[in-house]
Amino acid sequence: MVSLLERISNPIFNKPNMNLFVNGTERVVTGVWEEETLLSVLREYFGLIGTRFGCGKGLCGSCTVHVDGEPVRSCITPVNNIAGTSVLTIEGLQQDNEKLHPLQQAWIDERVPQCGYCHSGQIMQAWGLLSKTRNPTEEQINTFMDSILCRCGTYDRIKKAILRAAVMLQQSSDTNA
Repeated sequence: MVSLLERISNPIFNKPNMNLFVNGTERVVTGVWEEETLLSVLREYFGLIGTRFGCGKGLCGSCTVHVDGEPVRSCITPVNNIAGTSVLTIEGLQQDNEKLHPLQQAWIDERVPQCGYCHSGQIMQAWGLLSKTRNPTEEQINTFMDSILCRCGTYDRIKKAILRAAVMLQQSSDTNA
């Protein structure tokens, strides 16, 4: 493997620019290395630090974001494989500058966070479910959320928050209809 210093100083290692649509805004990534992950680009290039590094193996889910509407583990997603796609992070989930997304508000209302480390991944995974299933059952929640680890063990509160957010989203869509 080539060192970072060798890559930076040697023009043969320069990579072409690539475009991503991050949280609704087109962003250009310059000089991306072949092994660079989506997580590192989000955090280091764009300063979007809400997405967390947990295990680096795609097992814990703390790094979950959406690519073209699907939850993915950004720590194992090579950014070169997703050029031109739409990426949604926890920062982009908020509906506007003043109002939290219903999932974020439900997380607060149900007092889910303890250490808070996994919660951006938990919320993004939950949005993957609620964006497709507006009224999920507890079994659907358990199945969909099973791959995201919470070392504090707040799983019951997470489930309650998802159910609360589903109601909030339904009320919001009824109001806007």
